[in-house]
Amino acid sequence: MINDSDIIDMACLTRAEIGAIAEHEHIGPVEAAERVDYLMHLHHGPQQVQRMICEDIREALHTGDLARASALYTTLKGFLTEHPEALRGNG
Repeated sequence: MINDSDIIDMACLTRAEIGAIAEHEHIGPVEAAERVDYLMHLHHGPQQVQRMICEDIREALHTGDLARASALYTTLKGFLTEHPEALRGNG
């Protein structure tokens, strides 16, 4: 039987990336895993994921949560390394 952890692990993004999307969308990690897996297969979907992470970095900076902004920036760097098609201007 497939459990929640299996669903998250089958998604095309890391747990940190899924966590960032879950936080941005105010949803649970399983729903976020399903949503990002869907988005990553859409035209301009990777750019949407990149935008969500960037919005959360800006929000963390705006509220002075530098630790969160740093963690999200690390997540963004990893995401863009694995998914260069998400860079603005691509696609």
